[in-house]
Amino acid sequence: MKLVTYLYEGNQAVGVLTPEGEVVCPVKELGFPCKDMNDLIDALAERGASDLRKATEAGSFAGGIPVEKVTVLAPIPVPRQDVICLGINYMAHAEESARYKKEAFGGERPYAVYFSKRVGEAVRPDGWIDGHFDMVERLDYEVELAVIIGKDARGVSEEEAADYIFGYTIMNDVSARELQIRHKQWYFGKSLDGFTPMGPWIVTADEFSFPPKLSIQSKVNGELRQNSNTELLIFGLPHIIQELSAGMTLKAGTIIATGTPAGVGMGFEPPRFLKSGDVVECTIEGIGTLKNTVR
Repeated sequence: MKLVTYLYEGNQAVGVLTPEGEVVCPVKELGFPCKDMNDLIDALAERGASDLRKATEAGSFAGGIPVEKVTVLAPIPVPRQDVICLGINYMAHAEESARYKKEAFGGERPYAVYFSKRVGEAVRPDGWIDGHFDMVERLDYEVELAVIIGKDARGVSEEEAADYIFGYTIMNDVSARELQIRHKQWYFGKSLDGFTPMGPWIVTADEFSFPPKLSIQSKVNGELRQNSNTELLIFGLPHIIQELSAGMTLKAGTIIATGTPAGVGMGFEPPRFLKSGDVVECTIEGIGTLKNTVR
């Protein structure tokens, strides 16, 4: 199922998208009176996603709304907590990152790199990326597979990890490279307002094999920049969920961004950073395309 957050006649709601992508049916019409996506995640943790799927398959789209009449928002516009991110989780990106920072790269990644990203409000599909060009000159893009946790996870084994995943979406981990370097930690350079485009929807986990092996790409102004596959993650989803949940509770609705492949702007020689007017498209197989414009 594709689950979407949208605006219709001034009201925000959550719905299920038809397989053809032409109609969105409010979940309240399917027996789930949920005010937002986090509320729906909680409801499905108790009732199970199969209940919603059965209601959808029963043909209850009579109350559906044509997609062209709604404004699609980020699937979780206001996350409950900071997004948990993985840094340097594709080997080719680790190499280009070291090259940009003029550091030696030994080809080994014994431990995962975790950091958090503050999100006041996630940017919707076709929304604007605020370049903050009054303070940022090295604006970069990073397409990432984002994982949504479906129920509280604590002490989860790798074998159990799949049971805790609600679904997947796309995130562009927009980054101010000079702020990352200047402040030594990545939090500030990753967390400026408008730096978290997300969407266009959440695809439930049951639509994919586990762990998912999906083509992942980004384009800038139509030019292919990143082109890889999520099977090349250095630390995959079973490891990530097991390691994090061993010491912290991953609350339902937690968003984990799994890292970006090679081909970001800083990886080119010379670097190719974003400028006002650039259009960034992030695409992941089986999910869709997240498109945003820089201003």
